[in-house]
Amino acid sequence: MIKKSVSGLTTFAALSLFILSLGLFSTAAAQTREEKSIAAVLQQNAVGFAKNDMSIIEKIWSNSESVVVFEGGHANYGWTDYRDTHLAPEMKEMTNTKYDFSDIKTKVSGNMAYATMKYAISGDIGARHIEGAGLATAVLEKINGKWKIVHWHSSAPRRAAPPTTTTAAPVQNQP
Repeated sequence: MIKKSVSGLTTFAALSLFILSLGLFSTAAAQTREEKSIAAVLQQNAVGFAKNDMSIIEKIWSNSESVVVFEGGHANYGWTDYRDTHLAPEMKEMTNTKYDFSDIKTKVSGNMAYATMKYAISGDIGARHIEGAGLATAVLEKINGKWKIVHWHSSAPRRAAPPTTTTAAPVQNQP
């Protein structure tokens, strides 16, 4: 009798663990889908910039006045400000642009998410070729079932200060 009771308990415990694991797997799978969706939005941002295609970018940004962007030591408040005074002029002056993200890591919580990533950018501004790399953080909000960028912050490593060469005037003894 004790054996049946223990056996029944073991079967119940195993069944409970199995059902619980299905729920955890389902949650993990949903999280992975959301993370992939967010990474795709971020890559579309890079593609839109590289192609100088504002229509791609406008589909994945919030387009609201709640957008905040910190980039290059400058702040933009609102989509219109960012698009008109920063993004569009920057895209217009660059040609042969390559822009890509790597090492994207995301965290999703309900309808909000953030992602950190590394970026690499290159292109031509007039006759000058530029290359850069750095780190970025994006905050996204799920609006009407789609992930939209609502905040962006990027930074590049500090450039080394140019070497200073100073020659001191010889000290003269005064009587």
